[in-house]
Amino acid sequence: MALNLPSPAQVKPSFFSDIINPVITPTKLPGSFALKRKEGDTKVVKRRVYCSAAHSPQPAWPGTAIPEPSDFKTWDGPKPISVLGSTGSIGTQTLNIVAEFPERFRVVGLAAGSNVTLLAEQVRIFKPELVALRDESKIDELKEALAGIDHKPEIIPGEQGVIEVARHPDAATVVTGIVGCAGLKPTVAAIEAGKDIALANKETMIAGGAFVLPLAHKNNIKILPADSEHSAIFQCIQGLPKGALRKIQLTGSGGAFREWPAEKMKDIKLKDALKHPIWSLGRKITIDSATLFNKGLEVIEAHYLFGAEYDDIEIVIHPQSIIHSLVETQDSSVIAQLGLPDMRLPLLYTLSWPERVYCSEITWPRLDLTKYGTLTFQAPDTKKFPSVNLCYAAGRAGGTMTGVLSAANEIAVELFVAEKISYLDIFKIAELTCNEHQKELVTSPTLEEILHYDQWARQYAAGLQKALSV
Repeated sequence: MALNLPSPAQVKPSFFSDIINPVITPTKLPGSFALKRKEGDTKVVKRRVYCSAAHSPQPAWPGTAIPEPSDFKTWDGPKPISVLGSTGSIGTQTLNIVAEFPERFRVVGLAAGSNVTLLAEQVRIFKPELVALRDESKIDELKEALAGIDHKPEIIPGEQGVIEVARHPDAATVVTGIVGCAGLKPTVAAIEAGKDIALANKETMIAGGAFVLPLAHKNNIKILPADSEHSAIFQCIQGLPKGALRKIQLTGSGGAFREWPAEKMKDIKLKDALKHPIWSLGRKITIDSATLFNKGLEVIEAHYLFGAEYDDIEIVIHPQSIIHSLVETQDSSVIAQLGLPDMRLPLLYTLSWPERVYCSEITWPRLDLTKYGTLTFQAPDTKKFPSVNLCYAAGRAGGTMTGVLSAANEIAVELFVAEKISYLDIFKIAELTCNEHQKELVTSPTLEEILHYDQWARQYAAGLQKALSV
């Protein structure tokens, strides 16, 4: 079966205009889904950050971040933390921070997926009290690897083990570095146990925001963003008075294909997509950067974290990746957070907030703007990257749609990595899956519904492969 869908290079500028323009009444377009909005949802005068949609939950940080006395140190010795996804990129960088600042942080729990060798080495170095390995078939291998050490932690296999690490009674903060919806249940467990969340798992907000945010407020815990862009926004709103935030500008490098002409996009290969111009990232996020899905999904995350309406969140392509994001206040002032492209800084801030930790210039180089000379900015090319408008549309639809989009994209990326679909097919799979999900959209989902539609989206997206050609 051939899919009659335009490629990104063929898409006209008005392809998604019904979705993103609040004035135009949406119409259904072939191969796309349109958002139904109530008339009068958008207010032009004196916009605030509070969400206009009736089903939008209270944000984690409604346009301001002012620490309370209880947010400052309340434990003896170094701050105790648990790390979920300890052998991944976020986990290893977090542990590097702990190793550099042992007087500030200590590890009480580690959870990993299947990398026994690295997990065993981490246990030797950081001496956690509790360890989890999601891959239960490798538990004996882990026990054998730890046989010779003096400090033997408790080991719990499978997803339940990850959940127990997340709610370890001594942990003050839990770093959520597990990729995908696999990180959602442990994050929920940590919140219910009263732990602050160092949020590095996008799906917590993108798929689970409608459920997680009310739970976080109920348990009076803080969700501290570890992603560089959202950390930048978080830093910019420190101390802002209520109602001062007007707009958010999310910056991004533009990915590997920022300068590619549209007509060449059909020829993109895996090796091309894995060449990120600035950041050293994992394979999935590097490809998401190449499609700009990462930036579109960050818009959804920013909406849930800070309460800005989608009309008030803009994407700005900034190739040098020195300005990590900006906020505009009601009086048109713009506040930005700058720094070298280094994921350790936002991670450190989630662990130390509301305090700042002194860092050596040797291990944490200082930003010298005179070495850059010029910083440049441009709007995203939504003709080449239809992912941007698709993410805005899914965000406005809300509920389970955002999780479905994220899951469909994740499967599409896996198929692209396996060279079973083309680069352009990533956009098609995501859009077709969202289009199909309109029939069963849940605006205020339970955790079970979020997980159900995550699995549905993965199965549906995977099933589209046969209709597409490499």
